[in-house]
Amino acid sequence: MTHKTKGIVLRTTKYGETSVVVAIFTELFGIQTYMVNGVRTTKKSSAKANHFQPGAILDMVVYHNELQNMQRIKEFKWDFLYQQVLSDVIKNSIALYMVELMQKCLPQPEQNTDLFYFCEDALLQLDAANKAVTANFALYFTLHLTHFFGFRMNDDYNAQQNVLDLQEGSFVTELPAHPDFIDGENALITSQLLKVMQPYELADIKLHHDVRRKLLLYYQVYYSLHIPNFGHMKTLMILHEVLG
Repeated sequence: MTHKTKGIVLRTTKYGETSVVVAIFTELFGIQTYMVNGVRTTKKSSAKANHFQPGAILDMVVYHNELQNMQRIKEFKWDFLYQQVLSDVIKNSIALYMVELMQKCLPQPEQNTDLFYFCEDALLQLDAANKAVTANFALYFTLHLTHFFGFRMNDDYNAQQNVLDLQEGSFVTELPAHPDFIDGENALITSQLLKVMQPYELADIKLHHDVRRKLLLYYQVYYSLHIPNFGHMKTLMILHEVLG
């Protein structure tokens, strides 16, 4: 049986001489793995293979069988053709970071259309973002993605409650006994970022690149405390370089 669905490409692996195996976060079925044959044989088919770059948003007709681990795609085309995300070094690095973060968080497989639409909109917003918004985009996405997995930080910051306990996900009045916390200016900035509802608001938050790096490292700790086997993000070092 075929279904029409949008999908965000997460990871592509070459298979044999002409095929690829693609992990895609779909609108209808959550994360799925697809075998795509014959996309690496000629110049014409190689153009089709370009559709499966991480972060690409596709419009697809797929075969779906819940009893199978590997699905197939009948038809695919661009759902949205980026102007910058796949070609601009900084935006592409941020998109790859976003895609890796999605992969580490997504249950397999489980439909979550609200999460899909958030990720899709975030990628579209990144493509259109100006330089000031782009600089803070990874921080925004990292903090707001947590909402869909049940461990969003509580933005209860105030003058007395000004230490962010990463184990609890809340601001507290005293330094915790454990080392997993954010205090000082970084705690205040995190509270400001949590208040951002639309990416364009990020332009109002002026940060030095060293601050962004430190905050991203703190937020990775937060994820590792709340998602089993989260591990280390490979794209984080690249992101640190391009944002510097």
